Amino acid sequence: MADLRSARFIVLNSGLILVLAVLLSLTAVAQQTKWTAEATSPPTQMTPPAVPDGSASAATLEEQGDELRAQKRYLDSIDYYNVAMKKQPSSLLWNKIGMAYLLLQRPDQAAKAFDRAIKLDKQDPASYNNRGYVEQMKKKYDKAIVYYRKAIVLRSDDAVFYYNMASCYFGKHDYPEAAKDYHQAFALDPNIFVRASKTGVMAQATSPDDRAAFSFLVAKMYAQAGDFDHSLEYLRKAMEDGYKHINDVYSDKEFATLRTDKRFEALMAQRPQPIP
Repeated sequence: MADLRSARFIVLNSGLILVLAVLLSLTAVAQQTKWTAEATSPPTQMTPPAVPDGSASAATLEEQGDELRAQKRYLDSIDYYNVAMKKQPSSLLWNKIGMAYLLLQRPDQAAKAFDRAIKLDKQDPASYNNRGYVEQMKKKYDKAIVYYRKAIVLRSDDAVFYYNMASCYFGKHDYPEAAKDYHQAFALDPNIFVRASKTGVMAQATSPDDRAAFSFLVAKMYAQAGDFDHSLEYLRKAMEDGYKHINDVYSDKEFATLRTDKRFEALMAQRPQPIP
């Protein structure tokens, strides 16, 4: 614990952190702990380290760790979770430690924490989901998919798991499989794309071509569901990212009803130009 508290005045590189939230969770830990997604880089920690009270209960230490995490004092939160762990080990605490390491952009340490969570409770789907996300960050999509499938076996009604697995297939450019899992995620949670978009994942983690294909796919799902507002929003995004097959909107059956909407006519007449 001493090494964690040493050199607390750290500067972290900018980058996307998906607390899956995740993604929305978005991670599944967020579903257990009510954490909110944090898609910005962790700031410099400029306050002296907090020292856990060894006489406090595990529950109190965990709560204090949560408060420190909310303040983006991630190293301090890890200290508190570790002391709580000595009193009452749990997979949830290991998941929280792993998430703190993710926010510190230390995926290898996060992976070890998630592995410990799985070892402690092999029936916890959140641990497999979070472990999968570490592999997804490294673009080891096949390994990530294995973990996501294990999470789905344990909890098949969680849209986040399907969304994350779909994102891996999308990263592999296996669009048919990605579409299948995105559809399942959407069926379980019609708001999942709205929530995921707030993390900026697609904006920062993929090429313009991938973002364009993703936006067109989402537009198609919203159109089929009758949510024309969101469908038009994602069609615009697809065009702004230079989607090369935008004219498919005139032939794909999912857009049939949307094509009767005057807003659709106006958007297609406008044809937003790709944004460099």
